[in-house]
Amino acid sequence: MLSSVGARRKAGRCKLIAMCATRLSLMLLSAAALFAQTARRPFKLDDLARMREVRDPQCSPDGKWVAYAVSQIDVKEDRSDGHIWMASYDGATNRQVTSSQESESAPRWSPDGKYLSFTSSRPGKARGSQVWLLPRDGGEATQLTELKGRLQGYEWSPDSKWLALVVGDPDPDAEQTPEGATPPAAGGGRGARGPAPKPIVIDRYKFKQDVQGYLLSGRHNHIYLFEIATKKLERLTAGKYDESAPAWSPDGKWIAFISNHALDPDRDPGGQIFIAEPKPGAVERALTPPNSRVGRSRPEWSPDGKWIAFLEGDEKKWAAYNMERLAVVTADGSSAPMLVKAAADLDRGVSAPRWSPDGKSITVLVTDDRSVYPARVTVNGGAAELLMSKPIVVSSPNSAAGCSVVISGSDVKHNELYAVNGGWTLRQLTHQNDELTAEIEWGKTEEVGFKSKDGTEVHGLLTYPAGYVQGTKVPLLLRIHGGPNGQDAHSFSIERQVFAANGYAVLAVNYRGSAGRGQKYSRAIAADWGHYEVEDLDAGVDYVIKMGVADRDRLGVGGWSYGGILTDYMIASDPRFKAATSGAGTAFTVSFYGTDQYILQYDNELGPPWTKEGWETYVKISYPFLHADRIRTPTLFLGGERDFNVPIQGGQQMYQALRSLGIDTQLVIYPNEFHGIQRPSYVKDRYERYLAWYDKYLKKTPAATGTAPAASR
Repeated sequence: MLSSVGARRKAGRCKLIAMCATRLSLMLLSAAALFAQTARRPFKLDDLARMREVRDPQCSPDGKWVAYAVSQIDVKEDRSDGHIWMASYDGATNRQVTSSQESESAPRWSPDGKYLSFTSSRPGKARGSQVWLLPRDGGEATQLTELKGRLQGYEWSPDSKWLALVVGDPDPDAEQTPEGATPPAAGGGRGARGPAPKPIVIDRYKFKQDVQGYLLSGRHNHIYLFEIATKKLERLTAGKYDESAPAWSPDGKWIAFISNHALDPDRDPGGQIFIAEPKPGAVERALTPPNSRVGRSRPEWSPDGKWIAFLEGDEKKWAAYNMERLAVVTADGSSAPMLVKAAADLDRGVSAPRWSPDGKSITVLVTDDRSVYPARVTVNGGAAELLMSKPIVVSSPNSAAGCSVVISGSDVKHNELYAVNGGWTLRQLTHQNDELTAEIEWGKTEEVGFKSKDGTEVHGLLTYPAGYVQGTKVPLLLRIHGGPNGQDAHSFSIERQVFAANGYAVLAVNYRGSAGRGQKYSRAIAADWGHYEVEDLDAGVDYVIKMGVADRDRLGVGGWSYGGILTDYMIASDPRFKAATSGAGTAFTVSFYGTDQYILQYDNELGPPWTKEGWETYVKISYPFLHADRIRTPTLFLGGERDFNVPIQGGQQMYQALRSLGIDTQLVIYPNEFHGIQRPSYVKDRYERYLAWYDKYLKKTPAATGTAPAASR
């Protein structure tokens, strides 16, 4: 038997062990609870319906509130719905102010602060998008306009008594089907009901535009004056030309706008700035010469009304690589337009010009090497002052009475609304996506830079798989942006995060032709498609393999639009890719002459195909189709049925070529979709098909479970 002392020692030890065990259990429970609170999960495609897009912020005239639009997917209706929200500038209040069955967008404050207007197609006295008014002191929104044509934009007059509306001419031949009646059948023949649709008569040089459809003579966009009190609607000018982007002068005595009075605007698409008195039937006066290349952005009046700032683009030969520059012109036309040297010296594209309250400087957004940041320039000289440090991407700047806001996000944070504090620091005002963001383990993104074949420095972004373990080799997807005049930047990319959540590293390369690296870099690929871009993209893949991140035996490639075109170039040039997805691309360029919306580019960059030089260019850049027998990569082709930007026949031609050659391929056509796939169920379907196709070849998923369903015949 144990002595009493030994028994007490044993009991003490047991008690101590029990206490330690209890403490350990409590620690484990606390840790488990903490882990449960902080553990993050992979992003799922069902999360798409929870994501909210924040757009179009507008500061109130007193600077105390910001109105903005928020859109979100309605899964049941299979569409995206938008509504108007308001946030107090101090961040204390944030609330939704519209909630109809139809979407609302384009919030605008009346300058007297009495109304918040917006556009909507909700049921009312007239069909289509109309302007609605919401009283600031409370009450229901009421329909203001009853337009028959298509509303494309509007601006309040400084005295809040008028609107300047941009309205497209209605189709005089459109069938007016009474509500509840059955519309006429689209085709003829037996069984067709109602009269046959009228033939489409084409007589314009450029006769196609994605979403808009066929461009017909005699139908234009005009500026109208709408009187709030009487609801009287009258045209500003009597001209026969398209008009856009109206901007009232600070004193309300003039309206500046953009138009093109060339003999054939289709062949010379650059715009001019005009001004007119805000009176029906006014005679407009040009402030820029007929050969101007004014962009489509709204002209910006200086606070004293003496100057107008605007954006000027490149000549039509370089239109595909356009890099807009800042220019100013006197409002009375006393001097010729001039470029703002400080902005031009940046050798970067600029956008969104805004005058300072004292009229001494202009703030612009600069597109620069994976970032978009604000810079301040003075009209009379001096260097540009960069106002935020890279990496940063901001957009949609707006300000009034001490309120200054932008939209911004990051590689792992969806866009939100931010106040711009003194010193150009950002303070978050909205939290539409914070809850979802906190749940997800996002793939981390870092900058990469490398030398191309000829020594050119090329930059890109590498997104790692969510939960990536350092030193692990993983399947790599080279995902190629479109344009080519665009850039992959430090902004939230759903596509990159979808792939990262499913175990892929994603490489995004700003190949030559991209924006953000200067004029020479962008124009390098003119009339020489599929050359330097392929070298730059291949160099990026080589770099990530050398990093030890990419498994050289599990490489995939894909993109949309020019990214789809470059995908075709890549698989015809480099056999190491085991799977590809090519969306809205082309490979036999000459066959697209006259079938899409790019006739100006064909004629001015490539040259007509009936000339010797032109034909040689078309043959050179069509090598993916003309040498399709070089391709060994299983490829999924996709596109929108009604795409006038890059018509679906581009995918059809390449699909048929690979099918004829016995290469595994599939063609997916999204019914009634244009160049950008919009229907939410189709957006999700496209991601599912991407993943299934890549998984099949890069992860060796069995075909029975890893492939998407075949496209219907």
